[in-house]
Amino acid sequence: MTDLSSTLDNSTFDRLRRLYIIALGAIACSVFISQIIVRNFLKDQQDDSTVINVAGRQRMLSQKLSKEVLLIANTTNVSKRLVYKDTLKATINRWQTSHIALQEGSDSLKISGTNSTKVVEMFSRLQVPFSEMYDASQNIISKIEQDPKINYTQLQSYEAQVTANEYLFLTIMDTIVNQYDVEANEKVNLLRNWELFLMVFTLLLLFLEFLFIFKPTAKMVKDTINKLLRSEHKAIKTAYEADVLREENEKSVKELRVLNQAMNKTLLFARVTSEGSILYIGEKFSKLFQETKVTINLNFSELISVEKNDQEYLEHILKTYHKSGWQGEIKASKSTGELLWLEMYLIPIHASVEKSEILIIASDITEKKEAQLEVESLTRLSYEEKMNQQKIISSKIIENQEQEQNRIAKDIHDGIGQMLTGLKYNLESVNLNDLEKAASKIENLKSLTADIIKGVRAATFNLTPPELSDYGIVPALSKLTQELSKLTGKTIELYNRKNFNQRLDSLVEINIYRITQEAINNAIKYADSTYILVSISHSEHMLSINIDDDGKGFDVNLPRNIKTGDGGMGMTFMNERINYINGRLFLNSSEETGTRITLNIPI
Repeated sequence: MTDLSSTLDNSTFDRLRRLYIIALGAIACSVFISQIIVRNFLKDQQDDSTVINVAGRQRMLSQKLSKEVLLIANTTNVSKRLVYKDTLKATINRWQTSHIALQEGSDSLKISGTNSTKVVEMFSRLQVPFSEMYDASQNIISKIEQDPKINYTQLQSYEAQVTANEYLFLTIMDTIVNQYDVEANEKVNLLRNWELFLMVFTLLLLFLEFLFIFKPTAKMVKDTINKLLRSEHKAIKTAYEADVLREENEKSVKELRVLNQAMNKTLLFARVTSEGSILYIGEKFSKLFQETKVTINLNFSELISVEKNDQEYLEHILKTYHKSGWQGEIKASKSTGELLWLEMYLIPIHASVEKSEILIIASDITEKKEAQLEVESLTRLSYEEKMNQQKIISSKIIENQEQEQNRIAKDIHDGIGQMLTGLKYNLESVNLNDLEKAASKIENLKSLTADIIKGVRAATFNLTPPELSDYGIVPALSKLTQELSKLTGKTIELYNRKNFNQRLDSLVEINIYRITQEAINNAIKYADSTYILVSISHSEHMLSINIDDDGKGFDVNLPRNIKTGDGGMGMTFMNERINYINGRLFLNSSEETGTRITLNIPI
């Protein structure tokens, strides 16, 4: 047996160790190299994403700059002009910082500034309109800082210079963003090829390891196990005899150790049979239960409690655990009716093969248990009260969250969700083995991606209209109609009949905006309308908004399927919002005249 063990230790396991170190080392190296390559590509992708984001923001900043120049040039209010001037100055600084960062890099914006030859050439063409717009804006700021009351005619030339170069700047900037996108896609394709190569290499490596390492190793292990099994059969008889002697010895030592430990902890002890008959009971036990004489064969459960249920429970414990032992708490009662709590240990003692006893060790924990029960009762009452309060608070929070999530989910589901599903199916259908068809599908994917970007911009605009908080409901609705008209290609106009420009409560404004937005979206999606008119009129105490479309209309008396969102859910949202601001909503529709939705809001 010693020779076999020595052989296994010195040869078999050393060989196994070397083979597995080689195999796992090769796999580890492959994974490590793969991770380095993938992480480098991912870092480049993250840089490209940041660059595209900053480049896209340049277009927004140029539009914002033009808008603020127009506001400065066309206002005569000195305080507003100074506010617009400060806003313009901040916009110019962000615009210039991003422009320089895209070309030279920036640590704060996390842009490396490394551009391709095409992008560098595009930026060289962009420099002229950028400089013209930048210089004109700086001149306007300088003029206003010198004379805040400067006449419009003195700023008109600078305003014209900004607006004249805005279109060229936006056109070139769009080309730059598209070029960034093309270069990012090329890197993605390169990463895909690398991933395919690494996968093939890893599979080949695993096959070779199976062929030259794992298969021979399995055979060697099988032979080794057979040798061990033969040796095991020879040692079973000797081991069995040794185990019998060892178990007897351990039982004796264990019984003595447990008995000694129990006696040191407490003086409440007794010896009983497995059926519960008392063989011996200590003096302290007798005094605690006021028993001066204990008759042999008296049942231990009758001594501990006068309650029938407690006696049956203790008898069940003795019967169930008379071989394995038990520890726990027992409720006891004296003959006078006084309740006690005992922490009890049952320790089986095998006096001989035929006879067995149970040593019972107990300690009085009545005061501790009563205090524990009182604390648990108080804790349970306090916990239930807190849980009831928390349920009320949580229900309100969840209700508000669900309402907002449902609205956002509805806005995204009908547009971006369907386009993303189409993008997924198109990506799955691309077959790299047929390059001609793959190239055609990639072009389609680019077009679909552009539509998704438009959809995301539209959804973002729908979620956070900045004009609403900055300028009020009328400018926000004006921006809404303009943006939706651009995105859908339909004619959507706003007509402010009496030049209403009053600011309302923020909650009233956001609900008016959302109702109007929902009405216009319904006209676009379901009515097949080509012309939508939003008209605003007001009186001293009432604001009225009409949304008219020339679509196919519907019968307002027919029930609508609210669960599927077929017209019903949108109307439900609008009614909830109009009720929230104490307004009224009227709906008129027919197949000949289209649909009109009227909102009346008290002001």
